[in-house]
Amino acid sequence: MEVQALTRNARMSPKKVREVARTIQGRTANDAVEYLTLIPRKSARLIVKTLKSAIANAENNNNLASDSLTVKSAVVENGPVLKRFKAGAKGTAMPRRKKMSHIRIVLSDGNTNQA
Repeated sequence: MEVQALTRNARMSPKKVREVARTIQGRTANDAVEYLTLIPRKSARLIVKTLKSAIANAENNNNLASDSLTVKSAVVENGPVLKRFKAGAKGTAMPRRKKMSHIRIVLSDGNTNQA
């Protein structure tokens, strides 16, 4: 059975979050949480928050043990972009694009028997 969690509009560039998200695919859920706590990046904190939410969804909604869960996929999608301007040289305005991302983590318990 698969369980997922989604964090929308995380205030970080999707490119930066994807670098960390790639490292946890295929790991067990508990191992992935321990691994992410050792990474000193903001994106790791965002991903571990979503991962813990997915584990809680599995335990509370589907009565699955967290020991048997593995990270099937960790997908980071583009979110909305805030377009701002900052002062530039000689009184000009320079554009700033503040990107956001959507983080989706899918956990699987290994059983593929779905009705």
